Amino acid sequence: MKKLILLLFITSAVYGQDTPFNCDYNAYLFQYNDVYAIDLASGNSYQVAKDVTQGTINAAAYNPADGYIWGSLSFPSKSIVRIGKDFSTLIFYVDELPTNGRYIGDVSANGVYYLKGGGTTYYAIDLDPESENYGQHKATLDLPLNISIHDWAFNAVDGQLYTVEKKTNILYRINAETGTIKSLGEVPILSGLNYTYGAVYFDASGRFYVSANQTGTIYVIQNVQDVNSAADMESNLFAFGPSSSQNDGARCPTAPVPQEICDNGIDDDGDGLIDCEDPSCSGYAGCPVIETSISSSANEGGLESNNRLSELINKRNFNRVKRNYNFDKATAKRFKKSATYGKTVSGKGNGFQLSDFIPLEVVNEDEAIESSPTDLIGITNAKEVYSVDYMKHNEAIASILLLKTDNGVYEHTKYICDRLLGAELVSVSTIEIKEQQFIKALIRNIDGSLEFVLSFSAKAIDNDTNFAIESHWNLDKYQENVGFYNFQIWSNSLDDLVKLGEEVVTLLDIQKPVTSYNNSAAPTVFVKSGKYRNGKLDLQIVNTNKTTSVVFDGGLRTTETETVEMVSTNITLDEHYISNVEVDAGSLFDVGFRIGDGVNTPDDLFLSDGPWGYDDAQANVTRFDVAPNTTTFNEDVYAVERDITLEATTNNYVATYRALTPKFNPIDLSEFNSLKLEAKGTGTLIVRLVKEGISNWEAQYKTSINLTDAITEYNLMFSDFRSTNGTPLQAHDVTSIVYTMLADNGETQTKTMTLQQVHFANTEALSVSDITENQGETLLASPNPMRSNTTILFNAKVHETVTLKMYNQMGALVKEIDYSVNRGENNLPLKRGQLSSGMYFCKIVSSQNQYQTLKLLLD
Repeated sequence: MKKLILLLFITSAVYGQDTPFNCDYNAYLFQYNDVYAIDLASGNSYQVAKDVTQGTINAAAYNPADGYIWGSLSFPSKSIVRIGKDFSTLIFYVDELPTNGRYIGDVSANGVYYLKGGGTTYYAIDLDPESENYGQHKATLDLPLNISIHDWAFNAVDGQLYTVEKKTNILYRINAETGTIKSLGEVPILSGLNYTYGAVYFDASGRFYVSANQTGTIYVIQNVQDVNSAADMESNLFAFGPSSSQNDGARCPTAPVPQEICDNGIDDDGDGLIDCEDPSCSGYAGCPVIETSISSSANEGGLESNNRLSELINKRNFNRVKRNYNFDKATAKRFKKSATYGKTVSGKGNGFQLSDFIPLEVVNEDEAIESSPTDLIGITNAKEVYSVDYMKHNEAIASILLLKTDNGVYEHTKYICDRLLGAELVSVSTIEIKEQQFIKALIRNIDGSLEFVLSFSAKAIDNDTNFAIESHWNLDKYQENVGFYNFQIWSNSLDDLVKLGEEVVTLLDIQKPVTSYNNSAAPTVFVKSGKYRNGKLDLQIVNTNKTTSVVFDGGLRTTETETVEMVSTNITLDEHYISNVEVDAGSLFDVGFRIGDGVNTPDDLFLSDGPWGYDDAQANVTRFDVAPNTTTFNEDVYAVERDITLEATTNNYVATYRALTPKFNPIDLSEFNSLKLEAKGTGTLIVRLVKEGISNWEAQYKTSINLTDAITEYNLMFSDFRSTNGTPLQAHDVTSIVYTMLADNGETQTKTMTLQQVHFANTEALSVSDITENQGETLLASPNPMRSNTTILFNAKVHETVTLKMYNQMGALVKEIDYSVNRGENNLPLKRGQLSSGMYFCKIVSSQNQYQTLKLLLD
């Protein structure tokens, strides 16, 4: 009777099932009854179908014989399902199947579906569309060995099944027809891991792709048909995909997977990553193994991702620079496991400390050191801060920053800010912790190191008796007006990130049971990297789900002292995986913005330019104005944007400073040789170029200029900057510029300064030898000193065009004029123009003759 009912069901549904997949290049991940398409090259995935069946789909497999994907269903009992390209389904009842536990499956080239659960028994079902037994049980078989596996796949090269066992990480080759099984040894790249490999795939060349459920990491084993033991097994990272559970994978085994060539400077596989940037190149062609990158210290983290506190954070960073602050890992306090570690702590105010939530001895660290950035207290919304760096071989391999807030979530995450400061978001997907999915991000830092990042927060619920955990990409998703314990974890190993996250949740659960989770999905469209230059935001956008367009919504400030202006625009992506987009933002100091398709999780970013600030420790600042630049900079200079005016009273000093980046990171300015600016003010202005490599403030390179009441151009050559160490300035690590004015004789004075059009440039300079060696034909000037005009007198040997170049006392070129001269005596008129009083040097550049350098005094 059941078969009759099934026949009627098939007859009513078959007309919607005439479109097979026919070997497309996607890998398909089935999770419960939802379907995701995975690009194996990038690891990115997006949902292509939802609720395709009433029951959960597992043991998913592509059938080369009919071009459909097949799966085993939890409901109806003893059923399998055929899935078409439009994700419509056709269900077959197979009485010989067990009622549950069928989660391993693949289909051979001749259309036999091999289906298995736990134990050694597996089932063969005929799925050859030319067979009269299509959809019926073919045989029940047994393996000679009970192995703990969760998926297997056919290699089209040799027709054998392959699988990897959980815990042992052993690769097995299986003859599906006979059940013969051969151990090929432990997969080297998986050694020491304890993951469930619930989705495996093949490509046309016999590469075996293995996905770890808990982390989403995709590993590859090369040419498995040629492997005989672990000694000749070549394995590697391939991509970072999404975590999953109750899952299985299916893919046409004769479809190729694009491969990155690791040394040609081209994005060969189309994932937006070139050569060593691509995880698939980890350890190949001279590329470093991805797990060996060095993690940054938690002492450097925790700056908020908004514009409300930029002035306070700016001063915090400047004070670190000025007092030569440098976190010393060698002398930092070591964090030791206490007698109460992992035990419930009771007492007034819950009794526990922040340190009770910090894991120890879970990532094989040599030691853990305290690195708490306590100077975040008072300038952020954190009320307590505690952080630890995990050290191995004297380098940080992971860090945890824990911040307690009383009124809302902590308002900073690494991935919101760092992408627009030179870092890149390589990928964003999920990991599994305590059977819950959390968003993980892989960030490439400015120095090229890689860090895996996880953020989540815990809040007290149920009258302070339990914890609830929230994890969101967007900060506005967190509950408002409640206190949180905010965890930011980063590591150079994804596996260590999972271990630290699991232990944090365990330690929370010990103090108060974790009874609920509220976690968001990862964004499907995100900004990989970006930069701001000359009024333009250049964004590289990764589009994992073929979105046609997104909306850009943001709020920007043109200067540090202006209010926020809201902006909105549409960005067309045309379903491209990688898009380079330019957004006209105009002159700005900072901008916070969101891009999204209105359906999936949007991406949030915050960009701040290096800020202007002032040091009022010994002064009363009565005016500090920041204004946009009045003219546009040339492309061949490094612009220090925005102009400032400061007024203060002091009997000691007052200073203003401009960080070149928001975090006072060093900038390489070695391609330039001068600092140019326009300025006016009172008295002498000391100008310092602050280098990261100099710890002593007094040893920083400085020079001085005399200000007047009128705006004057100044060209400060790098050679004019002097340090107490006596060596010439090397401008490869400049973090900021500091302008200082001193009170005379300790008397209270009013000091003013206006600084405009500040930029680094390449300036032609007059060398010392040009003056001291002074050989060649004589130049004269009449009158000398000059007031408004003078005449340059000299003899020429031939008729030609010469160039008169005029330099100031600092050797900077200030005027350049071409003249046509005749053989014999020549009189060249020279006007003063806007040049200020002082000594200048005049030089005639000729292709036929050499002339002495003339000293010209301007009254």
